[in-house]
Amino acid sequence: MSAEPAFEEHSNGGIVRALKDCLAGTCGGIAQVLVGQPFDTVKVRLQTQPRTGGLYTGAIDCVQKTFKAEGFGGFYKGTATPLVGVGLCVSVQFAVFEHMKRVFRDRNGGEGLSGGQFYVAGAAAGIANSALACPIEHVRIRLQTQTATNALYNGPIDCIKKIYSSYGIRGIFKGYGPTFIREGHGMGAYFLAYEALVNYDMSKNSITRDQIPAYRLCLYGAGAGYAMWFTSYPIDVIKSRLQTDGFAGDAKKYLSGRDCLRKTWKGEGMSGFWRGFGPTVVRAAPVNAATFLVFEAAMRAMN
Repeated sequence: MSAEPAFEEHSNGGIVRALKDCLAGTCGGIAQVLVGQPFDTVKVRLQTQPRTGGLYTGAIDCVQKTFKAEGFGGFYKGTATPLVGVGLCVSVQFAVFEHMKRVFRDRNGGEGLSGGQFYVAGAAAGIANSALACPIEHVRIRLQTQTATNALYNGPIDCIKKIYSSYGIRGIFKGYGPTFIREGHGMGAYFLAYEALVNYDMSKNSITRDQIPAYRLCLYGAGAGYAMWFTSYPIDVIKSRLQTDGFAGDAKKYLSGRDCLRKTWKGEGMSGFWRGFGPTVVRAAPVNAATFLVFEAAMRAMN
């Protein structure tokens, strides 16, 4: 009988912690979208244009032409989907990651996690998120790459309806394989880098996590972003190309992710896997700095 209240208190405490993780992650995800969407639009347009005869000669040219043709709003095309979706995705990422940290900490007898455990916890968070990230990013990329002269979709809902009505759930989840790989490995590297930097700071300066100043959290978030993209960018190119490819007939260039990899390598060599990397590197610092700063601030506010 005496065990029941203790069990109930433990269960309720776990639920409250999970809700706090989700809420803080959502706040971080919204910050991520608002800061990063213009960079992401430029990145995707460069990634998916043809090697020869493309509309843009580089990142600066893409910025100039997008602004001239579509105004400032052109950089925020497809924002509604990620604003809701990425908030949910980042919420899942942080909730799963924080849960896995607690699992490993309990397994370690209350001791801190090893680097490998941080990577596994991050990879689990990424894999859990991949089922959400794939359709959200697919719709966003379809909207980002259409221009005023070739618009196929009137918005995210219209895009989902048209794809689903013609190609079903498989059409919505186009590019899931590369998304799964990118999210698994990418989030492993992402959270490992951030936690390693945070733990180094706490150890070196003999402080607790909530005593780390905001500017250093921003630096560690930027470092996490670089760790992710430098190790997973080529697979992101494959994902983007699959998600802008046609669905059938002559419009379909790639039969699978492996076929896309082969054709990209054959046609463009190694450079083909790093198209649009410049805007991604520029984007990584402010976007991930904002994500972790807002997440940590929200967690501190909720104690």
